[in-house]
Amino acid sequence: MSESYQGLIKAINPKESKLNFLLLAMPICCYFAYVSKDGTNAFFASMVAIMPLAFLMGHATEEIALRTSESIGGLLNATFGNAAEIIICLLALWSAYKAGVNSETAEIMIHIVQASLIGSILGNLLLVMGLAFVWGGIHFKEQSFNETQFGSNSSLLLLSVIALVVPTVYHFTVSGEQGDAGLEDLSRAAAVILLAIYMLFLFFQLRTHSELFATDDTHEHEESSMTMKEAIILLVISTILVSWMAEILVHSLEEAAEEVKMSHLFIGVILLPMFGNAAEHFTAVSVAGKNKMDLSFAIAIGSSTQIAVFVAPLMVITAWALGLPLTFEFGLLETVAAFLAVLIANAIASDGKSNWLEGAMLLGTYAVLALAFWFHP
Repeated sequence: MSESYQGLIKAINPKESKLNFLLLAMPICCYFAYVSKDGTNAFFASMVAIMPLAFLMGHATEEIALRTSESIGGLLNATFGNAAEIIICLLALWSAYKAGVNSETAEIMIHIVQASLIGSILGNLLLVMGLAFVWGGIHFKEQSFNETQFGSNSSLLLLSVIALVVPTVYHFTVSGEQGDAGLEDLSRAAAVILLAIYMLFLFFQLRTHSELFATDDTHEHEESSMTMKEAIILLVISTILVSWMAEILVHSLEEAAEEVKMSHLFIGVILLPMFGNAAEHFTAVSVAGKNKMDLSFAIAIGSSTQIAVFVAPLMVITAWALGLPLTFEFGLLETVAAFLAVLIANAIASDGKSNWLEGAMLLGTYAVLALAFWFHP
């Protein structure tokens, strides 16, 4: 093998990252999907396979970011940080489009997209931040993080919750065909506004006020372990493979849900975000144990912000282009859960400090909400 590809080989070597052992789930997934035609096992194998592939996507993005300016690097991380989630949602919308707007499959897929978006927000704010606070608190009595970073992201999250609450209230107060049409128009307008504000936030964070977000946890002084060519190859291949596994996951979801007697809501809110963002979650928790709370916090709340004000509006606009009725009316339970998650996360992290007890509170909140979705019919 040419020496120029040693960095690429090292990136997928299980000795470098134990997570790479899970790449074995890919051939297993293909066997269940194409040979034995076992949709249930194909669904769970594809979820497992997405974990290491998402990790490799993130690794490749970081390597590319090291060779670019801080602004471009930040934009790359923002774009690819939730790439697996974006791919799964886009494929679910495409599946709904092919099934027909008024079909049962389309209704299920739209519900899955909505549930997974809410699940990502809940998972990052409660599960990941809670685990990071607990793991960091075990090693250090008290930890601190950048309050400016928290303030900006929490304000955006509150704005996104308003974009969820208002359509939900509208749905319950205005009924009939006129209400449905108004709900779609309201959601699409809100999506455009949220995307515009997110672009302004990126400009604020990366250009005009970048000094406010500077931390000691950045990777500016890291040495790259791959060439630019290797990083691009890894990014392209891992993205293609994630798309492939996500396609199998989406097509086998209904069969798996029916066979294991699991609601689509629980799959969308809990399982898909947990596996799709597992690699990123692991990073956030592990660096918290090294007292790098700025980096851990940036991953947890930054990912929630991206989902809320970038990915969710993007899905609404994509569905609009496909003629699908995806709105910000995610359901009463889902909307209340997102509101409570933002509320308790803001209350606990507002002082810029953390300890293990606060982490336990976040985990307890996540457990209660997860049980609510588990028992939901």
